[in-house]
Amino acid sequence: MTPIESTQPPARLELDKISVGYNGALALRELSVQIPHGGQVAVVGPNGAGKSTLFKALVGLLPLRSGRIFIHGEPLGHHKDCVAYVPQREEVDWRFPVSVAEVVMMGRFARLGWTRRPDKSDHAAVLQALEQMNIASLARRPIGDLSGGQQQRVFLARALAQEPHILLMDEPFTGVDAATQEATLALLDHLKKDGVTVMVSTHDLNMAAKRFETVLLLNRELVSYGSPEAAFSPESIQRAFGGQVLFLNGVAAIVDDCCPGGEEHIHHHHETP
Repeated sequence: MTPIESTQPPARLELDKISVGYNGALALRELSVQIPHGGQVAVVGPNGAGKSTLFKALVGLLPLRSGRIFIHGEPLGHHKDCVAYVPQREEVDWRFPVSVAEVVMMGRFARLGWTRRPDKSDHAAVLQALEQMNIASLARRPIGDLSGGQQQRVFLARALAQEPHILLMDEPFTGVDAATQEATLALLDHLKKDGVTVMVSTHDLNMAAKRFETVLLLNRELVSYGSPEAAFSPESIQRAFGGQVLFLNGVAAIVDDCCPGGEEHIHHHHETP
């Protein structure tokens, strides 16, 4: 895979005071940040913090209320196939009658347009992506027949087939088996070698701190941005998660009180510096 063509400059991603909203209410307010070429950024925040909103704005699924997005120094929309997006699994209608290979081929559509049929290079890119995610044997299977982890791998393969410069993954570690989590982490290592810029949303502070060089902490606006040590200060975590966070001997514990029966479950933690 050669996602960064020699004729292209590095894939700078710049957000300049972007605001995005639904039905009159702002979900993301005046966010400004610059993502370096080849960077791997964990986007962290509570439910409703604007993580999915940010990703949808970056691929043009949600219009900006204000502000600007630049990729390669050009306004959003100038590069049609530059950004690949892997949505949360629950946002996909898995009943759609389509095979695994057909889903992965959708990653080539921006290059194909509506007139050109897939050629050898397109089929080769699809096969390479299937093999990389270890699902080539599932190519003819209906997407709806697969397990959650297999479906996640298919959408990652579709993103790889697109040969993106920037990859957005929305909660890829939620609700999948350990093998798929490991395959996703291995993919992150591969993409880093290829110079692909990656943004991954997650609730898991430990995952963000251990596996990512940079953290973007959100709660409808920018809370902090930088190394995990800098971004996860006690003050920033408190500001992002509010009453959902407890500190015990320097460890931040995110408390989820939305569980059946009203029990509280402490399910993520991060040792603060």
